[in-house]
Amino acid sequence: MTLTPRKLNTYTMFKLPSAYLCGVRTKHIDNEKCIVGVTFKWINKNPFKSMFWAVQGMAAEFSTGALMISKIQESGKRVSMLVTSNNAAFTKKATGKIKFTCNDGKAIDEVLNKAIETGEGQTLWMQSVGVNEEGIVVSTFNFEWSVKVKS
Repeated sequence: MTLTPRKLNTYTMFKLPSAYLCGVRTKHIDNEKCIVGVTFKWINKNPFKSMFWAVQGMAAEFSTGALMISKIQESGKRVSMLVTSNNAAFTKKATGKIKFTCNDGKAIDEVLNKAIETGEGQTLWMQSVGVNEEGIVVSTFNFEWSVKVKS
């Protein structure tokens, strides 16, 4: 099954309702990257008139996780995945439409192949960068994913 933005958005609605209600939506996914958008609204604002950091984190994590899910499905193997660590940097107030992009498709391929070949768990740091409508970076998130082939 090929993952599409529509399938991922339906998944979000049923399995991650808080992300869906806050406006997190997949815009694009292919073999190399995933783009997830979120628009600043009343439901996801903080007292400082910008987007709450956790909403940005949901969109950023989903851009990395959706790409990982897609690669796992392509492998045809049963693989568990889990975020084991993360960090973030915020450089500008997030208002308007924010797009989080993860470009780590090739890195996932390498880690999954190693996990499948060795049977041992592997870890991978993935990055998602959020930019506003002017193309200015508002936040950068890094997630350490752990993957292991299920026996």
